[in-house]
Amino acid sequence: MSETSKQAIWWIRRDLRLADNAALCAAAAEGAVVPVFIYESRVEALGSAALWRLEQGLVALATALEAKGSRLVLRRGKPLDVLRDILAETKAESLHWNRLYDPVSREIDAEIKANLRAAGYQAQSHTGHLLHEPMSVANQQGRYFKVFTPFWRNIAARHVAPPQPEPELPAPKHWPRSEALADWAMATGMRRGADVLAKYTKSGEAAAWAKLSEFIEHRAEGYKAQRDAPGAAGTSELSEHLSLGEISPRAVWDMCQRAQAAGGEGLEPFMRQIGWRDFAHHLMFHTPHMLRDNWREGWGSFPWSEDENHAHVQAWKEGRTGIDFVDAAMREMWVTGRMHNRARMVAASYLTKHLMVHWRVGERWFADQLIDFDPACNAMGWQWVAGSGPDAAPYFRVFNPDTQLEKFDNKGTYKKRWIAEEQTKPPQSALDFFEAVPLSAQMSPSQLRPAPIVTLKEGRERALAAYSAR
Repeated sequence: MSETSKQAIWWIRRDLRLADNAALCAAAAEGAVVPVFIYESRVEALGSAALWRLEQGLVALATALEAKGSRLVLRRGKPLDVLRDILAETKAESLHWNRLYDPVSREIDAEIKANLRAAGYQAQSHTGHLLHEPMSVANQQGRYFKVFTPFWRNIAARHVAPPQPEPELPAPKHWPRSEALADWAMATGMRRGADVLAKYTKSGEAAAWAKLSEFIEHRAEGYKAQRDAPGAAGTSELSEHLSLGEISPRAVWDMCQRAQAAGGEGLEPFMRQIGWRDFAHHLMFHTPHMLRDNWREGWGSFPWSEDENHAHVQAWKEGRTGIDFVDAAMREMWVTGRMHNRARMVAASYLTKHLMVHWRVGERWFADQLIDFDPACNAMGWQWVAGSGPDAAPYFRVFNPDTQLEKFDNKGTYKKRWIAEEQTKPPQSALDFFEAVPLSAQMSPSQLRPAPIVTLKEGRERALAAYSAR
């Protein structure tokens, strides 16, 4: 790879890709590129599964960079301090990164821009995490959207620029020092569950593109009919890749449009899900309190419990509530780090309504357990189910896990895949749960299924009484 004297820093956050990366392209246009990832407070705050998955993504990105004659520089510390040091070491004059929209990232980005520009550096942020930036979408009154359907109509009619190709990556004459990824021990929090997750995860940009291609070629036509069936292979499974930016939403959108132009069917409902992701970030940007508090006013006194140590909460977390759909959903997350969207709604409804536990308890647990963790989508999803969030209509709806399972898994495929007890020959996926769950849970596939900790009738009646009284 050719070398050049002029250099630019590409600061990597949640954009672990080489194709359609605005910050990388801008840095490459200036000369040699120094890719930098910083282990800082936002990384340290990630849940154990998300942190493990990030490590896998960094390994994949480092491998892809090495194949291009480049390398990934790893540093630990406060972003502003680290970036100042690397700019000085490399004699680079510019820094590029792709924007994030959570309040902490916006504050950090503003501090870095102000300080580095005052010091004479070019510090520039770019778009790339969403189809449309939150500040660029507004209704006819110039205000942000509070309901998804009009938001979707607005963005669906907008032009989306084609994705940028992967740029050349000239190498600098001298590389700055780098820490070793292994020394960060990012997988420590997973304990024995890391080996289980590794069996069900493929990380990196190449894996993301392979999943997208396979989905469009073989499953997109049946997406609308299959997307709610947790036992079917009906979804794209791209959420973890979008969360880490291993593929851009613009690239997904472009490929879907190309498939539609070629006569492909079933893609509009899938593209709406890309829009739903944009909507979650739109709301987080304009109403950042949704990450920690009820989005709607008037819910502060709702009688949810926040006792995370309650026996019922522990049973829910460990997939032993005695309710088949809920337990299958929670076990799927233990084994794969993911959970089917229909299962997420049912598991969340059971916690917040049948058990009357605050959505924040569930939101924090998912943040720890999900490899596709996204702060905006996680918070909005939980509040949508709980009733305190946007588009939560009717807010008092209580999902019945048994009728949901009968409707969306009438052949029992999902239940059998994740619940081993009382099966003569359970599949490996169901057995893997017992390899992932902590030994302290004292669970075994030879046990009988427990009785429901709260019956569906009792939980429903208690929930409806509370919702009627609010």
